[in-house]
Amino acid sequence: MRSTLFRSLVLSAIFASLSFAAFAQPSALPTVMPGRVFDGETMVYEGKLNRVRLSISVAELTFTASSAPGSNNLLIDARAVSKGTLLKLFRFSFLQRYESTVDLTAFRILRTAKHDQQKERVREGEALYDYSQRRVTYIETDPKDLMRPPRRIASEIGDPIHDMISAIYAVRLRPLAVGQRIDLVVSDSGLIYKVPVTVAGREVQNTQIGKVKCFIVEPDIFGTGKLIEQKGTMRIWMTEDARHIPVRAEIDSEFGKIEIKLKAYLKSA
Repeated sequence: MRSTLFRSLVLSAIFASLSFAAFAQPSALPTVMPGRVFDGETMVYEGKLNRVRLSISVAELTFTASSAPGSNNLLIDARAVSKGTLLKLFRFSFLQRYESTVDLTAFRILRTAKHDQQKERVREGEALYDYSQRRVTYIETDPKDLMRPPRRIASEIGDPIHDMISAIYAVRLRPLAVGQRIDLVVSDSGLIYKVPVTVAGREVQNTQIGKVKCFIVEPDIFGTGKLIEQKGTMRIWMTEDARHIPVRAEIDSEFGKIEIKLKAYLKSA
């Protein structure tokens, strides 16, 4: 249960900060390195599990983007860290970190490094994207057991493609409208997923950045063969302005409702 809850929370968080975890079609993206607008941006979220009239704080999520010196690449650091009641009552801790390198010229992912720690279990992973060969290769190792053979997964890819983190920023670049459906493709740990996303409505939200108008975005990530193989639904509130900041997400799952809210939004000059 804890492992499944952890995966659900982290994936949900990624979608929430789009979260989503998907990428825009190239024809919908601006032509002049649009990702530069994210340089210096940090978004911080708190994740809570609401179950049987209890609200349990479970994680803090942080997304930071910066330009790589001397290149046209954007570096995105995303991490989810266990906190609060999850640690105190259940003695369960986790840290998941993604480091994504994005080529801003075509806004496509070049490399993903992953650190996944659940209590004493630790895994290190790296995905490399070879567009000349149309292939992503993912290698995962156990740093606590160097004699254990690495886990290797390779899949065919299109061009461009994104990992779950770079996809967050690609989706934010798209114009959105109620009734719109976006068919996305996600690369995670060497595997490829198709994710339809629907812009289901509009709603005003009171947030840390003020009272803002939002689009309600519904990614289809739950079910057999999908990112999260269990029953559930997800809704994400993204601001209607050009920044499309994800300010809130709700995930209904078999374990209860997971709610993720923006705690802070920072943008350096």
